[in-house]
Amino acid sequence: MIRIRGHIGELPVDLSVELDDQDWVQLAKQLPNLASSAAPARAEKSDELWLAALELLREAGQMDGPQLLAQLEALSGSAQAGKRLLVRLRHCAQVRIHNGTDAPVFSWIG
Repeated sequence: MIRIRGHIGELPVDLSVELDDQDWVQLAKQLPNLASSAAPARAEKSDELWLAALELLREAGQMDGPQLLAQLEALSGSAQAGKRLLVRLRHCAQVRIHNGTDAPVFSWIG
């Protein structure tokens, strides 16, 4: 049995789903297919975003942190993905970070 509890909007949800042995076998057969088909697409998109983020900073030469984050969020389509790209840039050997007057400044050093 699988129990799902939570909320949809303000409505509480408490759902129990009962599966017999045959249902579990069918579900287990589908899991490897779902994982293998979704992973390459996500990895390719992630690589494309990373290369675009590198190119963005390379072309700009340098950007302050908030401006760069705004550009990365626009590029990736979400605040969370933009923040992940910013963290990757912080640890990239091709990028140097120094303290600006109000915010860190990211510089391309190639």
